[in-house]
Amino acid sequence: MNEKAVVAGVGMTKFVKPGQNDPYPQMGAAAINDALADAGINYDAVQQAYAGYTYGDSACGQTVIYKVGMTGIPVINVNNNCSTGSTALFLARQAVESGAVDVALALGFEQMQPGALGSHWTDRPSPFDAFDAETDALVGHPEIPLALRYFGGAGKVHMEKYGSTLTDLARIRAKASRHAVNNPLALFRKELSPEDVLEAPMIWEGVMTRLMACPPTCGAAAAIVVSDRYARAHGLDDTVQIIGQAMTTDTPSTFDSHDMMRLVGYDMTAAAAAQVYEQTGIGAQDIDVVELHDCFAHNEMITYEGLGLCAEGGASQFIADGDNSYGGKYVTNPSGGLLSKGHPLGATGLAQCYELTRQLRGSAGPTQVEGARTALQHNLGLGGACVVTMYQAQ
Repeated sequence: MNEKAVVAGVGMTKFVKPGQNDPYPQMGAAAINDALADAGINYDAVQQAYAGYTYGDSACGQTVIYKVGMTGIPVINVNNNCSTGSTALFLARQAVESGAVDVALALGFEQMQPGALGSHWTDRPSPFDAFDAETDALVGHPEIPLALRYFGGAGKVHMEKYGSTLTDLARIRAKASRHAVNNPLALFRKELSPEDVLEAPMIWEGVMTRLMACPPTCGAAAAIVVSDRYARAHGLDDTVQIIGQAMTTDTPSTFDSHDMMRLVGYDMTAAAAAQVYEQTGIGAQDIDVVELHDCFAHNEMITYEGLGLCAEGGASQFIADGDNSYGGKYVTNPSGGLLSKGHPLGATGLAQCYELTRQLRGSAGPTQVEGARTALQHNLGLGGACVVTMYQAQ
């Protein structure tokens, strides 16, 4: 069978700093209930659930979902680093398109701790050992936290190759803040100028200020994915379809290229985007709105090129021309992105889905991109996985 997957309902909580959050079961249940209400169905219609989180013990997904209902359905726990939420969506979409189920729930949540990301397991090999060793060899600076070295190192390579600057990165961060002013669910809603970003404390001289990194955040988001047949039969909103989706993982180039841009997923991004463009017959030039993985301003810059929004090496001009915001070619991260909205790892991919679904329905309120019909989502996790999804209003 080849059903079409419809995003019938979405929900999310406001993203907040660690310590200001409800416990993860409450956050996750709130997002599910919002998505069910948005879809106009009861929980007992859900036939499978995919629950994504990164920091938590096994079966946290059941703990969250049982607060909404206990109907005996399969609950699959998903952990794919920062691409966890989109991985849950990928699996829900597959289940619906295959005809295995008519209604699937994709859920993501995270209860994070303050400070830099780190491993909770120190008595066994880390999945990042090879990434860390390559970063040590290419970047050095062991005094800087690893996540900052990963993405700052990638941005530094772009600067050296193509002449991009710290000001380009500051403009990305300032753009995120302008967008987040209009998003009541974002963590940071104060508008910043590029000068504000450049004057923030310098984490890595010439490479990164503190405001160019996303904060640890707590929150949850969910989506109800149904077959188009089910949507029609039950009178659900079938405006938004997933018309293309691809997940990629690392290839030998991640390490063999000895290039920080590739170590942090540039090739995964380009490959996933190419697959989606081929699946749909729709190119980057036809996209209206994009939610992409801006865990650091540096990653947003290189992702413009990886997704084909501009030519390789063209990001500086793309930014200078304002083609990443309202009035330009593509509105990128109208939600404020990870930089302003926040980045609760398991929830991020589904929060992107939340924003884009509302954009294509025309119900995004003050963040609305006028006339948006086609949307692209990019969610990246080191270690690694990248999910690119194309949505279209029907």
